[in-house]
Amino acid sequence: MLMSIEPKKRDVALVVDDSPETLRLLTDALDGAGMTVMVALDGAAAMRIVDQITPDIILLDAVMPGIDGFETCRRLKRDAGLANVPVIFMTGLAETEHIVRGLEAGGVDYVTKPIVIEEMLARIRVHLGNARLTQSARAALDVSGRFLFAVNRQGNVLWATPQAQKLLSDHHGAQADDFVLPPALLQWLEQAKARSGAKSQAASLPDNPQLRFYYMGETAPNEFLLRLSKEAGTALPPEFTSELGLTTREGEVLAWLSKGKTNRDIAQILGLSPRTVDKHLEQIYAKLGVENRTAAAAIAANATRRNS
Repeated sequence: MLMSIEPKKRDVALVVDDSPETLRLLTDALDGAGMTVMVALDGAAAMRIVDQITPDIILLDAVMPGIDGFETCRRLKRDAGLANVPVIFMTGLAETEHIVRGLEAGGVDYVTKPIVIEEMLARIRVHLGNARLTQSARAALDVSGRFLFAVNRQGNVLWATPQAQKLLSDHHGAQADDFVLPPALLQWLEQAKARSGAKSQAASLPDNPQLRFYYMGETAPNEFLLRLSKEAGTALPPEFTSELGLTTREGEVLAWLSKGKTNRDIAQILGLSPRTVDKHLEQIYAKLGVENRTAAAAIAANATRRNS
Protein backbone atom coordinates (compact mmCIF):
# COMPACT_ATOMS: atom_id res chain seq x y z
CA MET A 1 0.00 0.00 0.00
CA LEU A 2 1.47 3.31 -1.08
CA MET A 3 1.38 6.19 1.38
CA SER A 4 0.32 9.55 -0.02
CA ILE A 5 2.80 12.33 0.52
CA GLU A 6 1.23 15.64 1.39
CA PRO A 7 2.48 18.36 -0.95
CA LYS A 8 4.71 20.97 0.63
CA LYS A 9 2.78 23.98 1.84
CA ARG A 10 3.40 27.10 -0.20
CA ASP A 11 4.63 30.10 1.76
CA VAL A 12 2.28 33.08 1.60
CA ALA A 13 3.72 36.53 0.95
CA LEU A 14 1.76 39.76 1.34
CA VAL A 15 3.11 42.57 -0.84
CA VAL A 16 1.95 46.07 0.14
CA ASP A 17 2.86 48.78 -2.40
CA ASP A 18 1.04 51.47 -4.38
CA SER A 19 3.32 51.02 -7.42
CA PRO A 20 1.86 48.72 -10.14
CA GLU A 21 5.36 48.16 -11.55
CA THR A 22 6.74 47.00 -8.20
CA LEU A 23 3.72 44.78 -7.58
CA ARG A 24 4.06 43.14 -11.00
CA LEU A 25 7.80 42.60 -10.54
CA LEU A 26 7.48 41.03 -7.10
CA THR A 27 4.37 38.98 -7.91
CA ASP A 28 6.09 37.34 -10.88
CA ALA A 29 9.30 36.71 -8.92
CA LEU A 30 7.60 35.31 -5.81
CA ASP A 31 5.22 33.15 -7.82
CA GLY A 32 8.20 31.80 -9.76
CA ALA A 33 9.87 30.99 -6.42
CA GLY A 34 6.89 28.83 -5.44
CA MET A 35 5.10 31.28 -3.15
CA THR A 36 1.47 32.33 -2.97
CA VAL A 37 1.21 36.11 -3.34
CA MET A 38 -1.40 38.47 -1.93
CA VAL A 39 -1.40 42.13 -2.95
CA ALA A 40 -2.50 45.31 -1.16
CA LEU A 41 -2.28 48.83 -2.56
CA ASP A 42 -2.22 50.56 0.83
CA GLY A 43 -2.04 49.97 4.57
CA ALA A 44 -5.79 49.83 5.07
CA ALA A 45 -6.14 47.08 2.45
CA ALA A 46 -3.30 45.17 4.10
CA MET A 47 -5.11 45.29 7.46
CA ARG A 48 -8.25 43.87 5.83
CA ILE A 49 -6.30 41.02 4.24
CA VAL A 50 -4.56 39.93 7.45
CA ASP A 51 -7.94 39.79 9.16
CA GLN A 52 -8.72 36.87 6.85
CA ILE A 53 -5.37 35.11 6.44
CA THR A 54 -1.98 35.24 8.17
CA PRO A 55 0.91 35.56 5.71
CA ASP A 56 4.31 33.97 6.30
CA ILE A 57 6.14 37.16 5.30
CA ILE A 58 5.20 40.76 4.47
CA LEU A 59 6.95 43.05 1.95
CA LEU A 60 5.95 46.59 2.82
CA ASP A 61 6.51 49.89 1.01
CA ALA A 62 7.49 52.58 3.50
CA VAL A 63 6.03 55.53 1.55
CA MET A 64 2.36 55.17 0.63
CA PRO A 65 -0.66 57.49 0.55
CA GLY A 66 -2.87 57.40 3.62
CA ILE A 67 -1.33 55.18 6.28
CA ASP A 68 2.40 54.99 5.54
CA GLY A 69 4.39 51.77 5.85
CA PHE A 70 5.84 52.59 9.26
CA GLU A 71 2.41 53.09 10.84
CA THR A 72 1.01 50.08 8.96
CA CYS A 73 3.76 47.93 10.43
CA ARG A 74 3.11 49.21 13.94
CA ARG A 75 -0.58 48.38 13.61
CA LEU A 76 0.15 44.93 12.21
CA LYS A 77 2.49 44.15 15.08
CA ARG A 78 -0.18 44.95 17.66
CA ASP A 79 -1.91 41.77 16.53
CA ALA A 80 -0.39 38.90 18.55
CA GLY A 81 -0.94 36.56 15.59
CA LEU A 82 1.29 38.76 13.40
CA ALA A 83 3.92 39.64 15.99
CA ASN A 84 6.36 37.04 14.64
CA VAL A 85 5.65 37.45 10.93
CA PRO A 86 8.78 39.00 9.37
CA VAL A 87 8.27 42.38 7.69
CA ILE A 88 10.73 43.59 5.05
CA PHE A 89 10.50 47.29 4.23
CA MET A 90 10.94 48.43 0.62
CA THR A 91 11.65 52.08 -0.15
CA GLY A 92 13.80 54.58 -1.96
CA LEU A 93 14.54 56.24 1.39
CA ALA A 94 18.03 55.06 2.31
CA GLU A 95 18.96 57.48 5.08
CA THR A 96 19.85 55.95 8.43
CA GLU A 97 16.91 57.64 10.19
CA HIS A 98 14.45 55.91 7.86
CA ILE A 99 16.10 52.52 8.33
CA VAL A 100 15.94 53.01 12.10
CA ARG A 101 12.26 53.98 11.85
CA GLY A 102 11.53 50.80 9.96
CA LEU A 103 13.29 48.58 12.46
CA GLU A 104 11.69 50.36 15.43
CA ALA A 105 8.27 49.89 13.84
CA GLY A 106 8.82 46.13 13.87
CA GLY A 107 10.55 45.39 10.57
CA VAL A 108 13.34 42.81 10.34
CA ASP A 109 14.98 44.14 7.18
CA TYR A 110 15.13 47.16 4.90
CA VAL A 111 15.58 46.95 1.11
CA THR A 112 16.10 50.03 -1.05
CA LYS A 113 14.55 50.50 -4.46
CA PRO A 114 15.10 49.68 -7.26
CA ILE A 115 14.69 46.13 -5.98
CA VAL A 116 17.22 43.49 -7.00
CA ILE A 117 15.12 40.35 -7.23
CA GLU A 118 17.89 37.86 -6.46
CA GLU A 119 18.83 39.80 -3.33
CA MET A 120 15.20 40.10 -2.23
CA LEU A 121 14.58 36.35 -2.65
CA ALA A 122 17.73 35.58 -0.65
CA ARG A 123 16.59 37.84 2.19
CA ILE A 124 13.12 36.28 2.14
CA ARG A 125 14.61 32.77 2.45
CA VAL A 126 16.73 33.83 5.44
CA HIS A 127 13.85 35.50 7.29
CA LEU A 128 11.42 32.66 6.60
CA GLY A 129 14.02 30.22 7.94
CA ASN A 130 14.54 32.30 11.08
CA ALA A 131 10.79 32.57 11.62
CA ARG A 132 10.44 28.76 11.38
CA LEU A 133 13.24 28.24 13.89
CA THR A 134 11.55 30.65 16.28
CA GLN A 135 8.21 28.90 15.80
CA SER A 136 9.82 25.51 16.46
CA ALA A 137 11.51 26.79 19.62
CA ARG A 138 8.21 28.15 20.93
CA ALA A 139 6.46 24.89 20.12
CA ALA A 140 9.11 23.11 22.21
CA LEU A 141 8.49 25.55 25.08
CA ASP A 142 4.75 24.91 24.84
CA VAL A 143 5.20 21.21 25.60
CA SER A 144 7.92 21.75 28.20
CA GLY A 145 5.54 23.03 30.86
CA ARG A 146 7.43 26.31 31.27
CA PHE A 147 5.68 29.47 32.47
CA LEU A 148 7.16 31.80 29.85
CA PHE A 149 5.87 34.73 27.83
CA ALA A 150 7.29 37.62 25.82
CA VAL A 151 6.38 41.29 25.73
CA ASN A 152 7.41 44.28 23.64
CA ARG A 153 8.70 47.62 24.96
CA GLN A 154 5.14 48.79 25.55
CA GLY A 155 4.41 45.77 27.77
CA ASN A 156 2.02 44.06 25.34
CA VAL A 157 2.12 40.25 25.32
CA LEU A 158 3.57 38.93 22.03
CA TRP A 159 3.26 35.22 22.83
CA ALA A 160 2.95 32.95 25.84
CA THR A 161 3.18 29.25 26.60
CA PRO A 162 -0.12 27.60 27.57
CA GLN A 163 0.94 27.49 31.22
CA ALA A 164 1.76 31.21 31.29
CA GLN A 165 -1.47 32.00 29.45
CA LYS A 166 -3.46 30.24 32.17
CA LEU A 167 -1.70 32.09 35.00
CA LEU A 168 -2.15 35.46 33.30
CA SER A 169 -5.77 34.70 32.45
CA ASP A 170 -6.51 33.56 36.00
CA HIS A 171 -5.24 36.90 37.29
CA HIS A 172 -6.47 39.16 34.50
CA GLY A 173 -9.88 37.54 33.96
CA ALA A 174 -9.42 37.66 30.17
CA GLN A 175 -7.20 36.30 27.45
CA ALA A 176 -3.45 36.59 27.99
CA ASP A 177 -3.20 38.52 24.71
CA ASP A 178 -5.10 41.37 26.39
CA PHE A 179 -2.70 41.57 29.33
CA VAL A 180 -0.40 44.62 29.43
CA LEU A 181 2.36 45.17 31.98
CA PRO A 182 1.30 47.97 34.37
CA PRO A 183 3.57 51.07 34.71
CA ALA A 184 5.39 49.70 37.76
CA LEU A 185 6.36 46.52 35.90
CA LEU A 186 7.33 48.48 32.78
CA GLN A 187 9.74 50.48 34.94
CA TRP A 188 11.05 47.23 36.42
CA LEU A 189 11.52 45.82 32.90
CA GLU A 190 13.57 48.85 31.85
CA GLN A 191 15.78 48.46 34.92
CA ALA A 192 16.18 44.71 34.29
CA LYS A 193 17.23 45.33 30.67
CA ALA A 194 19.77 47.92 31.82
CA ARG A 195 21.51 45.33 33.97
CA SER A 196 22.92 43.78 30.78
CA GLY A 197 22.51 40.15 31.64
CA ALA A 198 23.11 40.46 35.37
CA LYS A 199 20.61 38.63 37.54
CA SER A 200 17.67 40.92 38.17
CA GLN A 201 15.23 41.02 41.04
CA ALA A 202 11.77 39.59 40.58
CA ALA A 203 8.71 41.82 40.50
CA SER A 204 5.04 41.33 41.24
CA LEU A 205 1.71 42.92 40.44
CA PRO A 206 0.60 45.47 43.07
CA ASP A 207 -2.72 43.68 43.57
CA ASN A 208 -1.34 40.14 43.36
CA PRO A 209 2.04 39.82 45.12
CA GLN A 210 2.02 36.03 44.77
CA LEU A 211 2.38 36.27 40.97
CA ARG A 212 6.10 36.82 40.39
CA PHE A 213 7.79 38.04 37.17
CA TYR A 214 11.40 37.21 36.30
CA TYR A 215 13.34 38.81 33.42
CA MET A 216 15.07 36.20 31.22
CA GLY A 217 16.54 38.39 28.47
CA GLU A 218 15.93 39.89 25.03
CA THR A 219 15.11 37.18 22.48
CA ALA A 220 14.57 39.41 19.43
CA PRO A 221 14.38 43.11 18.59
CA ASN A 222 11.61 44.53 20.77
CA GLU A 223 10.88 41.10 22.31
CA PHE A 224 11.66 40.42 25.98
CA LEU A 225 11.27 37.03 27.63
CA LEU A 226 9.73 36.81 31.10
CA ARG A 227 9.11 33.87 33.42
CA LEU A 228 6.10 33.62 35.70
CA SER A 229 5.98 31.98 39.10
CA LYS A 230 2.99 31.61 41.41
CA GLU A 231 4.35 31.68 44.95
CA ALA A 232 2.48 29.81 47.63
CA GLY A 233 0.68 31.97 50.19
CA THR A 234 3.17 33.11 52.80
CA ALA A 235 1.62 35.97 54.71
CA LEU A 236 1.25 35.58 58.43
CA PRO A 237 -2.34 35.77 59.75
CA PRO A 238 -3.43 39.44 59.67
CA GLU A 239 -4.53 39.28 63.30
CA PHE A 240 -1.12 38.06 64.39
CA THR A 241 0.70 40.62 62.26
CA SER A 242 -1.27 43.53 63.70
CA GLU A 243 -1.02 42.15 67.23
CA LEU A 244 2.76 42.38 67.08
CA GLY A 245 2.66 45.76 65.40
CA LEU A 246 4.17 44.44 62.14
CA THR A 247 3.39 46.03 58.81
CA THR A 248 2.11 43.82 55.98
CA ARG A 249 5.53 43.87 54.32
CA GLU A 250 7.27 42.98 57.59
CA GLY A 251 4.83 40.08 57.95
CA GLU A 252 5.79 38.85 54.47
CA VAL A 253 9.50 39.10 55.27
CA LEU A 254 9.04 37.22 58.53
CA ALA A 255 6.92 34.54 56.85
CA TRP A 256 9.61 33.81 54.26
CA LEU A 257 12.29 33.88 56.94
CA SER A 258 10.33 31.21 58.85
CA LYS A 259 10.48 29.03 55.73
CA GLY A 260 14.27 29.08 55.80
CA LYS A 261 14.81 31.65 53.05
CA THR A 262 18.00 33.74 53.13
CA ASN A 263 17.89 37.52 53.01
CA ARG A 264 18.91 37.41 49.36
CA ASP A 265 16.16 34.89 48.59
CA ILE A 266 13.58 37.07 50.34
CA ALA A 267 14.77 40.11 48.39
CA GLN A 268 14.36 38.22 45.09
CA ILE A 269 10.91 36.88 45.99
CA LEU A 270 9.50 40.20 47.18
CA GLY A 271 11.23 42.40 44.61
CA LEU A 272 13.24 44.28 47.23
CA SER A 273 16.91 45.07 47.59
CA PRO A 274 18.85 42.96 50.15
CA ARG A 275 19.55 46.18 52.06
CA THR A 276 15.79 46.86 52.37
CA VAL A 277 15.23 43.32 53.66
CA ASP A 278 17.95 43.92 56.27
CA LYS A 279 16.16 47.10 57.40
CA HIS A 280 12.83 45.24 57.66
CA LEU A 281 14.47 42.52 59.75
CA GLU A 282 15.93 45.10 62.12
CA GLN A 283 12.41 46.47 62.69
CA ILE A 284 10.99 42.95 63.09
CA TYR A 285 13.60 41.95 65.70
CA ALA A 286 12.92 45.13 67.66
CA LYS A 287 9.14 44.66 67.60
CA LEU A 288 9.36 40.96 68.55
CA GLY A 289 11.98 41.59 71.24
CA VAL A 290 14.42 39.08 69.75
CA GLU A 291 18.01 39.33 68.61
CA ASN A 292 18.32 36.88 65.72
CA ARG A 293 16.48 35.23 62.86
CA THR A 294 16.19 31.86 64.61
CA ALA A 295 14.13 33.33 67.44
CA ALA A 296 12.02 35.37 65.03
CA ALA A 297 11.38 32.30 62.86
CA ALA A 298 10.26 30.32 65.93
CA ILE A 299 7.69 32.99 66.81
CA ALA A 300 6.38 33.01 63.21
CA ALA A 301 6.15 29.20 63.17
CA ASN A 302 4.17 29.19 66.42
CA ALA A 303 1.81 31.82 65.05
CA THR A 304 1.21 29.81 61.89
CA ARG A 305 0.43 26.65 63.90
CA ARG A 306 -1.99 28.47 66.20
CA ASN A 307 -3.93 29.98 63.30
CA SER A 308 -3.91 26.98 60.96
